Amino acid sequence: MATVEGFTPGLIGQGMATPGGSNGSPTYGLLDGTGAQVVMDFFTKAAIDGKQYQVRAGTLTTPLVGDVVITDTAAEYCVDTGQQNITIIPVYQDIAVRLGGGTLFEYAVKEVATASSAGTAFVPLPFKPNGQSAAASTARVSAAGGVTVTAELATTTIRHWAWSQPIAAGAYVTTPPSWQPRTVFVKGTSASTATARCLYVQVAATTTGPSYYGHLNYLEFTNASLGSSY
Repeated sequence: MATVEGFTPGLIGQGMATPGGSNGSPTYGLLDGTGAQVVMDFFTKAAIDGKQYQVRAGTLTTPLVGDVVITDTAAEYCVDTGQQNITIIPVYQDIAVRLGGGTLFEYAVKEVATASSAGTAFVPLPFKPNGQSAAASTARVSAAGGVTVTAELATTTIRHWAWSQPIAAGAYVTTPPSWQPRTVFVKGTSASTATARCLYVQVAATTTGPSYYGHLNYLEFTNASLGSSY
């Protein structure tokens, strides 16, 4: 790595006397091998730093089968913060329908302030298997609405995304567009303000649940690392 004005190789930035980070720490820039400054967005840098995880539903030989009609308190997969000081930021979701034999297909992503209470545990997959810590958040994956979440209320449930096909599928599209949020964050807390947040996904249709593959990619941070004003 090149050096610039006496700074550590690979870094350029402010000195300790002039902190500029969101949490009061010094700020730095990255240099490549030629000395050119490297600029990247927040999401890419977080992924490189080993903060990205995935929850997935279904495999090539065994897709999951969704619920028969979308049902309150029933989800296909979810991520829980638990009562701890962490924030998860969903960055990408994809649901690919393999077989859609039903009608009225409905899909949704929602958030509640209560942890899920049933469903098969799933260990979030790290995007950097070597050198990335295990996720502090937890997850569940269960077909046919087998993940139990708290009841939906207009006053407490945040609705992040939804898609539906309201007619008999036939030759019509049953696979929804991918979801790439940029301003969604799910914040858990501990101690006196203990809150466990749950981000969950519903996949359903009438008559016959859709056979599908799904995955949700998300970033995970400690609350403190996002700044003192957060």
